[in-house]
Amino acid sequence: MSDDGAGDRPGTPAQRLLMLVGEHREDVRAALGEEQYALLLARLAALAGTAADDDRAVRRAFQGVRVLLTRLPLPYDHPVHLALDSDRLAGVPPGPAAVLDARELAAVLTGSAPAGPATGPGIDPGTGGADPDPGPGSLLGAHERLLRAPALPADEARARCGGAAPPSELIRLSDPLGREHYPAFQFAAGDGAPYEVVLEVNRLLLADIDPWGAAAWWLEGNTWLGGAPASLLGRLPDRELVGAAAALVEED
Repeated sequence: MSDDGAGDRPGTPAQRLLMLVGEHREDVRAALGEEQYALLLARLAALAGTAADDDRAVRRAFQGVRVLLTRLPLPYDHPVHLALDSDRLAGVPPGPAAVLDARELAAVLTGSAPAGPATGPGIDPGTGGADPDPGPGSLLGAHERLLRAPALPADEARARCGGAAPPSELIRLSDPLGREHYPAFQFAAGDGAPYEVVLEVNRLLLADIDPWGAAAWWLEGNTWLGGAPASLLGRLPDRELVGAAAALVEED
């Protein structure tokens, strides 16, 4: 496999990949469509929100970022491509610092931090931090918008699943008070159980890793389908919904 092009830089291979995405953010942005770029931001937010001391959760959240980046149509010798192609990326854990690096990278990509070049193993710590006044295009603004969609509380979601714990494929969003919200579109009308097609699509979207990105896919406009996928449940054949999700997230 190829060298990642950043062997002399400090940090884990995962940190170096995030740093390179920041350094080459214009190339990354140009290579991704609107939906894929929004998904990248959501997956970075999921990694940034992971408990840094939970190695398994950090690995899985980073995997969601990595899988999406592997779809970038970049030249073979591009530094980001070389970093993705490195044996070390798969063999070395991301490490807890990758959580902070993801937070700082998300701040740069969303414009809530100065757009100067990245330095050090992640983005310059001086550029990090949350946007104090999140606009509609920021990660926090997007989360607030998704939380306003109709949703079921955890106890009702459990009841809809026959009294058992809701499957991990169901999108579960947490509000600032720690309350769980299960977007209502996932369940059949009345007291219905979860739609099988929703569970299938959510598996493709890695909803257990990235619930915000999966919720955005369902609830916001989709150029492939011509509308919000959640509004098309029961109106389009299930295979079209699955195909639209697969086209977005499957690896080349």
